[in-house]
Amino acid sequence: MVGKQVWAFVGAGLGVWISASDAAAQTRPEDTEVWKPLVPVVAPGTVSGAAPSDAIILFDGRDLDQWVTAADKSPAGWIVADGVITVDKARGNIETKRTFRDYQLHLEWRIPADIAGSGQARGNSGVFLASTGSRDQGYEVQILDSYQSSTYVNGQAGAVYKQHPPLANANRKPGEWQTYDIIWRAPVFGPDGVLTRAASVTVLHNGVLVQDNAVLAGETVYIGKPGYKAHGPSPIKLQAHGDPSAPISFRNIWVRELAPR
Repeated sequence: MVGKQVWAFVGAGLGVWISASDAAAQTRPEDTEVWKPLVPVVAPGTVSGAAPSDAIILFDGRDLDQWVTAADKSPAGWIVADGVITVDKARGNIETKRTFRDYQLHLEWRIPADIAGSGQARGNSGVFLASTGSRDQGYEVQILDSYQSSTYVNGQAGAVYKQHPPLANANRKPGEWQTYDIIWRAPVFGPDGVLTRAASVTVLHNGVLVQDNAVLAGETVYIGKPGYKAHGPSPIKLQAHGDPSAPISFRNIWVRELAPR
């Protein structure tokens, strides 16, 4: 007969089942202290929103050297002035030169103070967390003026577009800067291209949790049901949406690569 067992913490978030007698023998504080391996040191930014020491800077206010036009990979043609990128809708979507799998992303965006229109025609844009094509293919977190403005809830700001409404409406007024802090876990595919782990995303909008490890049913689609197709590391894409409203602006964009799950 197996003797009584208890769950014992062994450090680094791990535990094991051990005998009650062995558990009783752990009588010193040192028995549950873990000293190695050391946790990597990452110096945080000096002010809120500033990039930490291990971040890859995607836009620092000076140029678009880290970005290309999604359609043909030519230099990104959006407008850079006064430390801010403004969408040029005629030039189309832009995406990063680098590709990524799992990461932490920070970006700041602003709807024009004089925005007009209603619903989806209020500064519409999006961040595609993995761009799988030059147009609007990939996995989109919606960017939109949703401050006292009505639209379908799985299409408002902070939504995983057409999949997950945000848990809260944390929008600031048009003309004010807003922040997204995003944890992206890319989908995993087997050697045969079959999905083995779905993508998931956590989003904080202006410091408010709006997506809590939301599991995606596939890539963003405007009509129909989402689905997956196999892909590897992918660029991050910003959308030049074709709605008639005034274009939005971005600043302070950085990313930290994360170890795969």
